[in-house]
Amino acid sequence: MSGATKIDPAVWQVLEDYEARAEREEQLWSTLTEEETRRRLDEFLLPVGRAAGTLMNLIVKGANARRILEVGSSYGYSTIWLAEAARATGGKVISLELRAAKVEYARTQLARAQLENFVDFRIGDALDSIAQLPGPFDFVLLDIWKDMYVPAFERLYPKLARGAIVVADNMLQPESARAHARAYRERVKQAADMTSVLLAVGNGLEVSRYC
Repeated sequence: MSGATKIDPAVWQVLEDYEARAEREEQLWSTLTEEETRRRLDEFLLPVGRAAGTLMNLIVKGANARRILEVGSSYGYSTIWLAEAARATGGKVISLELRAAKVEYARTQLARAQLENFVDFRIGDALDSIAQLPGPFDFVLLDIWKDMYVPAFERLYPKLARGAIVVADNMLQPESARAHARAYRERVKQAADMTSVLLAVGNGLEVSRYC
C-alpha cells in the first residue's frame, strides 16, 4: 500500500488513525436524528477519503506544485495528504479554517506525521482570507460549505498560476449539496482558460485546470 505512493510509515499511521476515527463517527452518524446531526456537525471529521486524498497527492507531485492552497482544512485529513506532497515538491500548504480547535487538532496530527513545517494555517473566514492572500497558486483544494464554492472561486480565479489545478470536493455526495455543486461546475466552465472534468472519486471531485 505505502510502496505504491511512496509515503513513509509515520504518515500512513496518522492517516489510518484518521480513517479509524471516521469509521467510528460514521456509525454514530447513523444513530442521530437530522436535528442532532445539524447541531453536532462540527464534531465530525467528514474526510475526503483515501481515494481522493491519494489522487490529490499524486496530482500535486505530478505537477510539481509548490504553492498549495487548502480552503477548508477541518480536522486536517486532507491537509496531511497535501503536506506530504508539498514535502516532496519543496512546497508549502496554506490551509484556511474557521475553527481554531480544528486547527489545533490538525497541527497535532501534522507533528505526529513530521509534516508541521509544510503547512501555514490561517484561522478565520475563508473568503476574507483568500482576499488577503497574494497568490499565485499552483494547486487549490475547495472543501468548505458548498454555498461558498462559487464566491471562493471568484476570489481564487485571478490568483491562479498558469497550469494551476483546482479540485472541488462533494460534487456528487451528499445529495443535499448537489445544487451548489452544479452551480460551481457551471461557473468554472464559464471561466476563460479553464478546462474541467467531473470524477466519480470519493464524494465526487471536479478537477479543473487553468491553461
